[in-house]
Amino acid sequence: MIVDLPSTSTASVNRALVELRERGGAVALGRVLTLIIVTDDGEQAENAIEAANAASHEHPCRVLVLARGAKRAAARLDAQIRVGGDAGASEVLVLRMYGPLADQGASVVVPLLLPDAPVVAWWPGAAPKVPADDPVGRLAQRRITDAAAQRNPGRSLDATRRCYADGDTDLAWTRLTLWRGLLAAALDHPPHEDVDAAEVTGAGDSPSTELLAGWLRSCLNTRVRRVHAGAGGGISSVVLERPSGPVKLVRPDGRLGVLSQPGQPDRTVPLARRPVRDCLAEELRRLDPDEIYEAALHALPAVIGRGSTSGRKARS
Repeated sequence: MIVDLPSTSTASVNRALVELRERGGAVALGRVLTLIIVTDDGEQAENAIEAANAASHEHPCRVLVLARGAKRAAARLDAQIRVGGDAGASEVLVLRMYGPLADQGASVVVPLLLPDAPVVAWWPGAAPKVPADDPVGRLAQRRITDAAAQRNPGRSLDATRRCYADGDTDLAWTRLTLWRGLLAAALDHPPHEDVDAAEVTGAGDSPSTELLAGWLRSCLNTRVRRVHAGAGGGISSVVLERPSGPVKLVRPDGRLGVLSQPGQPDRTVPLARRPVRDCLAEELRRLDPDEIYEAALHALPAVIGRGSTSGRKARS
């Protein structure tokens, strides 16, 4: 069900929600958090809503979409309420703000937050320089950005490192979960030797490649080299050098990886790029600070061969 409320107010939106519940169309019971999506109006907003609806089956929530419209228009708030099959396991409120309201998202959203529920803010596109200082970011316990969506992913990571605050995270980091799990599991098998050096190869515009190199540097405390391999291909390979021979995880086609270890047969493993909905669902599972992500960020300056990356089509 979709209910449109043109030229409205937050009080009218709340009244409409109450009326929908009284008619038995939707209930707020069982919502575990409020997810605020800050985006521009249009295709980006719809893609973000689709991902949030999919993630809501694991995390029932109220989704508040702050869709920024034309700033030169007259001040106006158009709202749309989506419940039932149009909202997954959530209730979605799309708030299209025009004119001076376009920059007042925090003020618009406060009356619509679920009481006594944690708040997560997500910027699927352009993010503020310091998310924790942003008016919407100050409302949230967890702040999700995506370095791959920034104009210069490498500089975005550097800015995040300098202003990191507890609760910050990035989807470029979440896309690494499978890579990190496979590499950690490989090192758990004999022989239990120290890693003498590591090499991470990936596209120059891939922030996930940067963070994987930073994670290895922070965990292994060894020399890590970052090798650039063109643009748009994401992570290509990881090599961990040990006295008995290297551990290699190579992804030649962007979908399947091959894990090679001395004394063991090669293993083919699925390593396709994770969809946004899966990454978002994973991030919504925790609200505490991610110390491992923080350590990976702060280890970036120690990675050999790392340079600024650019391009808008970054991949993991």
